[in-house]
Amino acid sequence: MISEYWPIVLQLVIALGIALGGVGLSMLLGKKGRRHPAQDVAYECGKNPIGTNQPRFAVKFYLVAMIFILFDIEVIFMYPWAVGYLQAVSSVGVSVFWAMAAFVFILEIGHFYAYQKGVFDWNKR
Repeated sequence: MISEYWPIVLQLVIALGIALGGVGLSMLLGKKGRRHPAQDVAYECGKNPIGTNQPRFAVKFYLVAMIFILFDIEVIFMYPWAVGYLQAVSSVGVSVFWAMAAFVFILEIGHFYAYQKGVFDWNKR
């Protein structure tokens, strides 16, 4: 029974060995000495970072992000359901269809809300 987990343990040991070995080699072979203050400054495309560190985003950006998550979750749950639909109907019955219909209905409420807010109108400012 424990022999089934040896490939996972071996993979973890190799991954940790590579990670720790890389850090250890960089500490052994890397330059040692004083750090220059320029090394601790954030680097942004060769320009000095000036201004606030958090730019302001429009609310529309967050609405589009929420719609993307809504579509993403819908696809993530519908794909395995569609793959196993025939087998599930033969074993459980038609209730599998109605469960997905309720799920899609709830998601469509979110789509309708976004449509009412004008999220899908890309030309509107």
